[in-house]
Amino acid sequence: MKTIWEKYDTKKRNKVMAFSQEYKSFLDHAKTEREAVDETIRLARKEGFKEFKEIKKVKAGDKIYFNNRGKSIALFLIGKDPLEDGMNILGAHIDSPRIDLKQNPLYEDNGLVLMDTHYYGGIKKYQWVALPLAIHGVVCKKDGKVIKVAIGEDEKDPVVEISDLLIHLSRDQMQKTGSKVVEGEDLNALVGSIPAKEEKDEKDGLVKKNILKILKEDYDIEEEDFISAELELVPAGKARDLGLDRSLIMAYGHDDRICAYTSLMAILESREPERTSACILTDKEEIGSVGATGAQSAFFENCVAELLAKTDSLSELKLRHCLERSCMLSSDVSAGFDPNYPSVNEPKNTAYLGKGISFNKFTGSGGKGGSSDATPEYIAKIRKILDQNKIVYQFSELGRVDQGGGGTIAYILANKNMDVIDAGIAVQNMHAPYEVASKGDIYEAYQAYKIFLKEMA
Repeated sequence: MKTIWEKYDTKKRNKVMAFSQEYKSFLDHAKTEREAVDETIRLARKEGFKEFKEIKKVKAGDKIYFNNRGKSIALFLIGKDPLEDGMNILGAHIDSPRIDLKQNPLYEDNGLVLMDTHYYGGIKKYQWVALPLAIHGVVCKKDGKVIKVAIGEDEKDPVVEISDLLIHLSRDQMQKTGSKVVEGEDLNALVGSIPAKEEKDEKDGLVKKNILKILKEDYDIEEEDFISAELELVPAGKARDLGLDRSLIMAYGHDDRICAYTSLMAILESREPERTSACILTDKEEIGSVGATGAQSAFFENCVAELLAKTDSLSELKLRHCLERSCMLSSDVSAGFDPNYPSVNEPKNTAYLGKGISFNKFTGSGGKGGSSDATPEYIAKIRKILDQNKIVYQFSELGRVDQGGGGTIAYILANKNMDVIDAGIAVQNMHAPYEVASKGDIYEAYQAYKIFLKEMA
């Protein structure tokens, strides 16, 4: 199978490169799920989308979004067909593996101040040490004030870091298994070393006192405010072109903002669909899609109920009909083949960088555990519209049968009795601080999502 680049002429390659530049900008502005929602709303409102509470009566052509606690979002482009007849849905998640600060993080140890953390999602902990990290998130004060934090992205900003043990003293450490080389409780971020001016009878905790003084003066944050804060440590710096030919992008958060952005662009550029188009961008997929902002919550179903209530009339049966008659692409990344580690893949059923959007009939692990497993009838319909529109695509599995596996939000929506299949982009270094994806695959996914919203029935 030829790569995308062999099929692209100069004009098409230029389009791919231009689209990738916009995607990199999105990544730079959306390093957390909250920032991704903010950026999504900014882009959506530019295209005429309005928040649901601004709409009095829902009609064909309306562009509507629902904001769930600033951490997940659902967008709808209302079609000409009755909503009860179903929707074409793109779903992705906007959270990524990271390091979270604990609720009581600050402490001083031998003249150094550190922040205690708890990692989020599945990570190789040893990959997150000795890296420049930025602090992103919000601090919510008792008076209702919300302070947005983004420290470490500007070149003039300081960064923080989790230390690693020097090789000269690592003889015992290097004998440990990969999961134990760095323990979770050892992921403590270094944040300062200058003591405050010593006052009478005050000798201990002076460095911590100085850090608290900086937090108060620069950000209006006091120590007790950490209790009601949501602060995340993420790799500092911008998304970068990778390769001498600039064909790839290396960045934090491809999983799964790569599918979130392409899905978002697909619905923002859609026009006058027959069936209603929807795009849901959810939180907490990396820890099981749980909680009020995860895909397992009632948020999306409630959104559809609200639309039905303002479109015609709401009934339990109409809501059920709408959901079960809908079609969905669960847009999430797949494991890209890596020549350095070929043994974990089965070559005929592997996602390759530069060979188009990747479909996974099922995910799960072992004997398809935890998978919704798309029907062949549904896959045939998708193949037809992709082939008619000359979209480059491939089908894959997430590694060898007994090697591992993974999951997405596909099964959650499939539980509503709708047709769902995983469709995303091959990524190398998945869940590492920096992941790698092909610009060509990103563009093909974006094109595939647009076709799906327009033509799937």
